[in-house]
Amino acid sequence: MIIFAAILLVLAIFYVLALRCRAGHKGLKALQGWAYAHRGLHGDGVPENSMKAFRLALENGYGIELDVHLMADGELAVIHDPSLKRTAGESVFIEDLTKADLDRYFLEGTDEKIPLFSEVLALFDGKAPLIVELKAERNNHAALSKAVCEMMADYKGVYCLESFDPRVVHWLKKNKPDEIRGQLTENFVANPKSKLPGILKFLLTTQLMNFLTVPDFIAYKSADRKRLGNFVCRKIWRVQGVTWTVKSQDEFDAVEKEGWLPIFEGFRP
Repeated sequence: MIIFAAILLVLAIFYVLALRCRAGHKGLKALQGWAYAHRGLHGDGVPENSMKAFRLALENGYGIELDVHLMADGELAVIHDPSLKRTAGESVFIEDLTKADLDRYFLEGTDEKIPLFSEVLALFDGKAPLIVELKAERNNHAALSKAVCEMMADYKGVYCLESFDPRVVHWLKKNKPDEIRGQLTENFVANPKSKLPGILKFLLTTQLMNFLTVPDFIAYKSADRKRLGNFVCRKIWRVQGVTWTVKSQDEFDAVEKEGWLPIFEGFRP
């Protein structure tokens, strides 16, 4: 019995150490106290991740969450999916396009085009904080991370960087340790739509790769947020929690009370 208890204790210690995070980044305080519009303040004919959605968020006093892809010419585009099929009705991939190509594609049947990341930065210009998700595709995690960090080098506003891809977060840890970095994740094990390999689903769900990435914050799906791993990260390692996507005022109030930074959609808190 004593041996069994000792084994459990050792496993528990290793588990806590595997979920290691970095607490106390001085830049986190400026991110707190804001509500973040998911892909901008979109809906009612305003496309997600569009300049109009970002302007509306800014005008209404919100920060934003947005998605960044690396294009073929090294430019950074703001769009969620790698394919333009859902957002612009075309079966092409953003990684195959250049800045000049973007004039041919319109978002959700409107006259809004896919923005460049530089255009969004110029719009916000430090007026509200940004949560920037790096969308790595085709093993371009290093090139994407480098391009984003180079663009942010002269930006004076408040922002943080996050990704589902732990290779991005590890790159930031290794090459840009002063950046506020976050690991995005959810309960992939319970997500039947996820195409990730089983072992990767498990590792991302449980956050057992944190010891490699040592994130400053955890961005977890709101419906899945009450998991043991999040308790360890937030209560033991004392890191900030960010949660997505909050879709009602009641949920918004609950996650704020729990200390999460809320990324919302479909209503105005």
